[in-house]
Amino acid sequence: MDLAALRYEYGRAGLDEGDLAADPFAMFERWMDDAVSAGLHEPNAMVASTVDADGAPSSRMLLLKGVSDGGFVFFTNTGSRKGVDLAANPRCALLFPWHPLERQVRIEGVATPLPRPEIDAYFATRPRGSQLGAWASPQSRVTTKQRLAEAYAAAEARYPGEVPVPDEWGGYVVAPLVVEFWQGRRDRMHDRLVYRRVDGGWETERLAP
Repeated sequence: MDLAALRYEYGRAGLDEGDLAADPFAMFERWMDDAVSAGLHEPNAMVASTVDADGAPSSRMLLLKGVSDGGFVFFTNTGSRKGVDLAANPRCALLFPWHPLERQVRIEGVATPLPRPEIDAYFATRPRGSQLGAWASPQSRVTTKQRLAEAYAAAEARYPGEVPVPDEWGGYVVAPLVVEFWQGRRDRMHDRLVYRRVDGGWETERLAP
């Protein structure tokens, strides 16, 4: 396969400075609404990138679970690779790849652990199977399929009713420092408009494609 020959000409829409909302959160909500309305598969799926204590980067797909003026919220096992990375270096990046809309949203910011009441409240909304899976999986650590199955069965037997929140299960809010809205254009002349946090507010600028 000639990967270099694979090309797609963008051109669904453009993005001008006058199209921007007053802040990146309102703009993100607008674009998320578009992604949901367009029927995109898991529009809240995002690539989360972290860096460990030695500077080695890693990325994985996660689901965004909330947006507020404070930032972008997700939940995970804090003993996972991403959790260990964030404990050593809270700087991280998020990417929403909305290919059918020829759009991306790129976020760079700082992750802070969520308070336990918020973690507990969200965990209670998860399906029972997902709650038991959180107990069964030592996320990112070496295991076997049999061990996972045994751990799940053990959790199921241990908690026939309400499933408590595992100690290692938590969540983070990523406070953005930079938020880029990317819209594909013809001839690779893409629109890239960026919000940057400055003195408690936001300034915007255009980047070359």
